[in-house]
Amino acid sequence: MQDSANSSNRPRRRSVLRLLSGGSVLLGSGLLWQAVARSATETAVRLPPPAQDPAPAGQGMRKAIFAGGCFWGVQGVFQHVKGVQRAVSGYSGGTAPTASYEVVSSGRTGHAESVEISYDPAQVSYGTLLQIFFSVVHDPTQLNRQGPDVGPQYRSAIFATGPEQLGVAKAYIAQLEAAKLFGKPIVTKLEDKPSFFPAEAYHQDFMTGHPQHPYIVFNDLPKLKSLKRLFSDRYRSDPVLVKRSG
Repeated sequence: MQDSANSSNRPRRRSVLRLLSGGSVLLGSGLLWQAVARSATETAVRLPPPAQDPAPAGQGMRKAIFAGGCFWGVQGVFQHVKGVQRAVSGYSGGTAPTASYEVVSSGRTGHAESVEISYDPAQVSYGTLLQIFFSVVHDPTQLNRQGPDVGPQYRSAIFATGPEQLGVAKAYIAQLEAAKLFGKPIVTKLEDKPSFFPAEAYHQDFMTGHPQHPYIVFNDLPKLKSLKRLFSDRYRSDPVLVKRSG
């Protein structure tokens, strides 16, 4: 969508509103936004938790890296999950020299827009993060796209930070596939090279900072509503922000 956030740094997204039956859509229509949000929220479902979800050895914070389309929404949802201490938007799968928004947007860097989550396993398990990722964060059946955003940089991927995470993620995808909970095959890629490069400052906390942005209203606020509705036991009203935590 060719939109701006402010200043000279302008995060761009593909158009979030297509022409419907050849007619134009009014962005300012409150009724339209309510209908879109209601429709998107009602299609979300709380999937069963992973059957395999062992507690990690030792204590201390852990990290998880997920890619599920535009990182604005992925970050925004996980910032509202209890047990998550920090969620940072960034790039995974490519190299450091190409880890910038303008270059990643070409779709030729190997990077995916991703979010690195720091979490306390005593409060939330890796399996629960996976459950939320597949339930409300994104559609794991969309290949190299999410909604209006198209390209390998928007692919569904899990960047496992170790063999334990890789095993849990692989088993959970097999569990969901066996249960036939989606109408199409899950295309989420399991990637065992957990590179992560933080995105530019203007991308951080974007959902919280720009709740009226058309892209956020159309694509991401419904996900947050679904998190609150389906995972009320995991929902926190006050998000953990990158700019607040430093």
